Amino acid sequence: MQAEPTVPLTVPAPVFQPKIITTLRNYDTKTLVSDLLAGLTVAMVALPLAMAIAIASGAKPGDGLITVVVAGVLISALGGSRVQIGGPTGAFIVVVFGVVAAHGYDGLVLATLMAGVILLIAGFLRAGSLISYIPEAVINGFTIGIAAIIAASQLKDFFGLTVAHEPADFLDKISVLWAARETFNPAALAIAVATTVLIVAARRAFPRLPGLVFAVALTSAAVPLFGLDVQTVGSRFGEIPAALPMPHLPDLSLSRMIELLPSAMIIAFLAGVESLLSALVADRMSGGHHRPNAEIVAQGFANCGSALFGGLPATGAIARTATNIRAGGKTPVAGIAHALFILVFMLVAAPLASYLALPALAAVLMITAWNMSEPHKLKHHLSGRVEDSVLLLMTFVLTLVVDLTVAIGAGVAVGLALRLRRRQVPPAEWETPDR
Repeated sequence: MQAEPTVPLTVPAPVFQPKIITTLRNYDTKTLVSDLLAGLTVAMVALPLAMAIAIASGAKPGDGLITVVVAGVLISALGGSRVQIGGPTGAFIVVVFGVVAAHGYDGLVLATLMAGVILLIAGFLRAGSLISYIPEAVINGFTIGIAAIIAASQLKDFFGLTVAHEPADFLDKISVLWAARETFNPAALAIAVATTVLIVAARRAFPRLPGLVFAVALTSAAVPLFGLDVQTVGSRFGEIPAALPMPHLPDLSLSRMIELLPSAMIIAFLAGVESLLSALVADRMSGGHHRPNAEIVAQGFANCGSALFGGLPATGAIARTATNIRAGGKTPVAGIAHALFILVFMLVAAPLASYLALPALAAVLMITAWNMSEPHKLKHHLSGRVEDSVLLLMTFVLTLVVDLTVAIGAGVAVGLALRLRRRQVPPAEWETPDR
């Protein structure tokens, strides 16, 4: 009697296997030096950017630094990418500002913690591959919309306007800022324009150097040197914390959690999409291959950790990840190092951050918004299928005038309906956005 052939059993890949486990097997001194130098370079870029994002989000600048330290370590140590850099990003500004305005900062912390739990569940359910079902037109539409909102949120500090209360809604914000046009401060505009010019010039002349931090430092130093009437981080927010706070749980009442569930869902969605997009960009730049489910799990742990320390929502940062790769980062050690360098700054030199000029930080976010919108690709976005162009414009308009949650929900629903309608048509080539 002939024995039946045995069928080899296939063991599924583990859901959660951080890249750092793989990369440390053959780690050497040369790689360590390369990672440390890259981490220092990224830290210099992340320092002013994290504070600028926190301020634009309606939080304190120190909250942005706390997020970089806590979430940055966790995303790199637990993530599925070799070179991913984590922290607060511009994509969250719109959501965070709205949550803080409606529910207070404690509400944001709880929503971030809930978003972290949602991401953990999504990661362990292997939801990392679902990003392929989100139409690129939707991602581009709400990203351009977010960029426009970020730019609008910086007009007050860019022009030095005096506004008693700045609304969260885009159209109301523009109306209030226009009404305050007579309070325009020429000195603030001069600092903002000078910072913008210096950043752009430094990037073109010395692309490998962190020109952003030098530009912000130079123009901020000009404020006390020339006695300019320009607001600084210290004059508006006081001193930057010189250490991490003790971790603690926010109010976990059921009614509060139900109230914040929509915000938590949108934070989780943005964190997941942004981190996976960043990982895709990193793969194409470095020739690597990320683990999407491990990345989502890491985002979950990072947002839970950030919330416990009172920080902001966090995700993979595309621009800082690209900076890490260009600076020679090889493994997750570079991302951990960048977060630890920020911690050292907080412990040793936090008072220096109080001298940073707010118009200079506004210029940083103006450039961030410009890069997010990718104006050089707009013609390409609108030259494809008519329905894709309409989907992009619909998502963009809804993001601006209605709500980000509505924009994403409607965009994904319409996009999936269009995909089902033309399921027999070969899909267009997907291009990773460079932002």
